[in-house]
Amino acid sequence: MFINITDSATASNKGSSGGLVNYLEKENRINDTKLPEYWFNNERQNIQPFEVRHSIDNNVAKLCKTDAKFFLVNISPSKKEIKHLYDNFGKSGAKDELKKYAEKVMDEYARNFKRAGIESSKDLVWFAKLEKHRYYSHEDKEVKNGTKQRGERKEGKQVHIQVIVSRKDATNKIKLSPMNNSRGKNEEHSLKLGQFNRVAFKQCGEALFDKEFNFNRQLNETMSFANINKNGSREQQVQLDVLKEGAKLTGENFALAKTLVNEVSNGIFSTVNDMLSESGKDKDGFLEILLEPSFETFNNEFEKAEKRRLRKQSMSEGLSR
Repeated sequence: MFINITDSATASNKGSSGGLVNYLEKENRINDTKLPEYWFNNERQNIQPFEVRHSIDNNVAKLCKTDAKFFLVNISPSKKEIKHLYDNFGKSGAKDELKKYAEKVMDEYARNFKRAGIESSKDLVWFAKLEKHRYYSHEDKEVKNGTKQRGERKEGKQVHIQVIVSRKDATNKIKLSPMNNSRGKNEEHSLKLGQFNRVAFKQCGEALFDKEFNFNRQLNETMSFANINKNGSREQQVQLDVLKEGAKLTGENFALAKTLVNEVSNGIFSTVNDMLSESGKDKDGFLEILLEPSFETFNNEFEKAEKRRLRKQSMSEGLSR
């Protein structure tokens, strides 16, 4: 599940939303269908584009000219997730279920601000549009290597949802910025804009999909797994290796591994022992992973490598004095 928030895409978000609304109407124009895809939110399923623009553009009380007026939330299920929806609900049903899911994602968006009075999507001004297709851009490798042209439609099922959400809440009094990631470092600033954790929001959207649709996501299919592999520290990589072994188990141990991988990605644990102490509160058997010979060898080799690194660092510092 790919969930992304941007404050400037296709059209600037510091002025009218008209440009972005018009861009997201492209499939209705291209297909020239008698059954257009309407905008929707928690109240209605047949919202017209002019209503979207009017509502967003008039919900800007006390915002400066250079302030962002709205944000774009992209909710894009993977091919495997789309197949799961189609297999379980059919073509039409899958789209309806994805819309319901989008509303629940916006509930989580609201709650992520941790602001009094902002409890669900009903407290926001937002409008969503389901799109059936995606198109190649200059950033795609297929365009770069010349196998596809920019603007060419991508193959397969590409259904996804785009959401325009106002910077201000439904009362037009509270500023809400998902780009504020101070997380309490500046208390006054966080109080004004909310403490939005974008990583936690994405993780929550992933877990929500699994729960709502009984989707059996493997550990290596989680956002946290990919994040650790790409950006994780050496210690996080070691913790992930332990979790990969734990995920081979069944039942509660597998579920626990999927829960812990989010905490590893968020840097909660300093060491493997810290992680296993936490897991041991719920499942003593999970601790047996460390007793496996392969992990004893792995950890011994890791410790040796770390000692060599520290010796080299100490020698280097000694020579520089």
